[in-house]
Amino acid sequence: MNRLFVAYKPTGISSNFFLSQLKRKYNNKKAGFSGTLDPFAKGVLLIGFGSHTKLFRFLDKTPKSYRATLWLGAASDSLDTEMIENVEIFKEFSKEKIQEVVKSLEGELEYEPPIFSAKRINGQRAYDLARAGKEFTLNKINSNVYETKLVSYCHPFVTFEATVSEGTYIRSLGRIIAHKLGVEHGSLSALERLCEGQFGFDDEKALDIKKSLNIPMNFYLGDRDNLKYGRVLALEDLEIQKDGYYWLDNGDNISIINIENKTVKYELGKVYTC
Repeated sequence: MNRLFVAYKPTGISSNFFLSQLKRKYNNKKAGFSGTLDPFAKGVLLIGFGSHTKLFRFLDKTPKSYRATLWLGAASDSLDTEMIENVEIFKEFSKEKIQEVVKSLEGELEYEPPIFSAKRINGQRAYDLARAGKEFTLNKINSNVYETKLVSYCHPFVTFEATVSEGTYIRSLGRIIAHKLGVEHGSLSALERLCEGQFGFDDEKALDIKKSLNIPMNFYLGDRDNLKYGRVLALEDLEIQKDGYYWLDNGDNISIINIENKTVKYELGKVYTC
């Protein structure tokens, strides 16, 4: 079965375990996902079956949108409720102040990623080093925060939404909010991914791959048998001849090609639509 769809991972299980459940549900052994969600997080997870697993890098997956609940005053090395060590009690803020701080995140941010993250330090995952009690330093990273929204404030919990670039750490955004409010600690009590680019949850309905790609469509003007049998394509037989990745519509399947230095190469020969 070739299929691309959006599933909704619940909290409390890993993305790999959730994928194994989907493989049993659809009786399909070849499957993969894009954009790992850790066990604490829930929400949208892009799933591919069969040859559609090869399409992930060509999908329109950014920006990403999240909803998170920040527990102001909760100290945790993991920046979530997994490792709460202490909770600070303090006076309630005005809703206007909270709204102002949440909105101030918009733009380009430079910040430290959480030590409990999948970033690699000399070949090892940061979260493995952190759990082993080893000291290390993570370089600051940059993210674009396109839009933020305060959903609710029920002291000491701030629920907000953020639309962000690839690789943004929402736990770190929560910590930044806390610091901007003058609160030393802040940890997420909930985290949900609402969408990845154009992809939101819709009851696991199959996606149309021809409408899901983030690369332009090209048109082959030569002998259609060349596409059918995967023969070498001549640059002059393509409508668009500039360097880049393109997809070709072959009816019940697509091909993805790469034009580079006036040479046409197949990136993916045939990917059937179903």
